[in-house]
Amino acid sequence: MNRLALPAALALALAALLAAACGAGGGGADGRVRVVTTVSPLRSIVERVGGERVRVTGLVPEGTNSHTFEPPPSAVRAIARADLIVVNGLNLERRIIELAEANRREGVEIARLAEGAIDPDEYVYDFTFPREGGDPNPHLWTDPILAIAYAGLARDALTRADPDGATVYAANAEAFAADLRELDAAIRAAVATVPPERRLLLTYHDSFPYFGPRYGFTIIGAIQPSDFSEPSPREVAALVRQIRESGAPAVFGSEVFPSETLETIAREAGAVQVTALRDDDLPGDPGDPENTYLAMMAENARAIVTALGGDAAALDAFPPAPAGG
Repeated sequence: MNRLALPAALALALAALLAAACGAGGGGADGRVRVVTTVSPLRSIVERVGGERVRVTGLVPEGTNSHTFEPPPSAVRAIARADLIVVNGLNLERRIIELAEANRREGVEIARLAEGAIDPDEYVYDFTFPREGGDPNPHLWTDPILAIAYAGLARDALTRADPDGATVYAANAEAFAADLRELDAAIRAAVATVPPERRLLLTYHDSFPYFGPRYGFTIIGAIQPSDFSEPSPREVAALVRQIRESGAPAVFGSEVFPSETLETIAREAGAVQVTALRDDDLPGDPGDPENTYLAMMAENARAIVTALGGDAAALDAFPPAPAGG
């Protein structure tokens, strides 16, 4: 058999064997705790809480659809070497979790942050994530207050993996929580400048069902169907009618889910098209000062408030996020 034509499952199995041979033992060569995460907001949160004691590897490249992402064989090696694995959960990264359960070293924890951040009766089921599908909307991190819960859970998981770092993790998590509360106050101040009747969100991808209610927005729909395809002509017509009837002044697209259909819907409905929202794609490139969760959420709030006719000046005063924040 041609080695380049090996089935994906066999390639992953061979990668796992290599990882087991090369990655036994905890702690990296530099003495830092090796943490594997999935989407970039989780990477940023763990980097902020872990600080210099951790080395974080994010498995889902920025700008990638995390719902349909298929991890490459190299992901197995990273998982097999990890001292801690941090995922969102709620079936956002089903394939990665399957690999983690099969290839982690004995005793290595898989910390599912979303599943500990709120009670199950607080989960949101909506347009892209209907209740009959069984999976709640997993985008809890787009609510900065829930990100405080994520940070606390990350702190606890890091402490279990590295008890000697408990004091550092606690201090970092508290400092991060203070920044998140400051961001929350800035978003509230900016949103207060948007007339109540204009606080309507229709997004391409259903990423803001926890953010919206926190800040008094009504989420009137999502353009992307639950199977992550493009909407049908009938669905497009229904969305145009819904936007016209609601008076929504803008429709919000995603940098991760580009859609030509969005432009058509906005034009036909007489709404402004905004394509700058991010749910798991941080600004800049990894290693840049702005490549942080805090910066992403400040940019999202600024784009939403401005498009809906408000004044985002309160967000201009929000301090630059430290690396990893």
